[in-house]
Amino acid sequence: MKLSKLIFVAAASVGGLFSLSSCKSGGGNSIKVGEFASLTGKEATFGTSSHEGTLLAIEQVNAAGGVLGKKLELLTEDDQTKAGEPANAVNKLISKDGVIAILGEVASSRSLEAAPICQLNKVPMISPASTNPTVTREGDYVFRVCFNDNFQGGALANFASGTLKAKKVAILTDVKSDYSKGLAKSFKEKYATSGGVVGTELDFNGGDKDFKGQLTAIKSDAPDAIFLPGYYNDVALICIQAKQLGMSIPIFGGDGWESESLLEIGKDAMEGHYFSTHCSIEQPTPEMTSFVNSYKKRFSGKSPDAMAVLGYDSAMVLVDAIKRANSTESGALREAIATTKDFAGASGKISLNADRDAVKALVFIQIKGGKFTYSATVNP
Repeated sequence: MKLSKLIFVAAASVGGLFSLSSCKSGGGNSIKVGEFASLTGKEATFGTSSHEGTLLAIEQVNAAGGVLGKKLELLTEDDQTKAGEPANAVNKLISKDGVIAILGEVASSRSLEAAPICQLNKVPMISPASTNPTVTREGDYVFRVCFNDNFQGGALANFASGTLKAKKVAILTDVKSDYSKGLAKSFKEKYATSGGVVGTELDFNGGDKDFKGQLTAIKSDAPDAIFLPGYYNDVALICIQAKQLGMSIPIFGGDGWESESLLEIGKDAMEGHYFSTHCSIEQPTPEMTSFVNSYKKRFSGKSPDAMAVLGYDSAMVLVDAIKRANSTESGALREAIATTKDFAGASGKISLNADRDAVKALVFIQIKGGKFTYSATVNP
């Protein structure tokens, strides 16, 4: 299937559609930046949110005069939440469109597909929210503006034993997802060192509709809580079926839960459950307040989620690096991104370590009264 293509030039006139320019990224009047995201498919809310945050950043930069005397041109490819499409998207953005950098993806599996291509071509890639530790191990041109699952898994393990007082936890993992498998592994290792017992461990395939067999087995093992490192669409169905089986123990997971669709699908079955994520729009920082106000104004009153915040931050980190490098040449740009330190992002201060991962705080959200409610912050 041919990739659907969205091409944006975010100038002072907000969000106008633009036909592809013939100028190269290093010449002409624009600097081409590529983005790949799941704008359609089963995880489309992830891509839509990150894209909106990215687009807002590009528009703001251009409205302020651009960078290096040029406007930024955002070329966005829809990977349709399908394996194989991220490679197609990134190959096109690099070889045909001549972008100077790639922003994306949210999902770890799709970032892992694209990262080797960016590394081979020496085009910097910045993931907004892919947390699997192996993403940035693909090479020194691959970065992320989020924490990785070694940190997130440890925080979730401490949360289970500390806040939830759970002595035994069941784990339900999506075997089709690198994100889910990686976070489950990290959680399990850290939880065991804190004296916790991992009870029933079962798998599912993302996109399944019936989870009652796994949930029945978990119920019979009588754990204190269920760790569910999955994506929001599967998580919502699992929580609905757990409630139907009369299970009242806490269910908790990671940033893959971060979507308003979680509440739209799961409704009252989500009440009382928890997840960790990258930030909360309730954070009282000037950067977050400014971002939320600008996002709501740009997108007709819509409230952003963490994926939108991280999409925005990924673009702004790139712009900051272009300014510091005073160049879009790949080596100079790579070096500038790698030396990002204490960048004041909307999600919080961003510093990249030697592994090109962001060192930053994590927040816990509880679902209360049908809303995402800030619970706690865990610093690195």
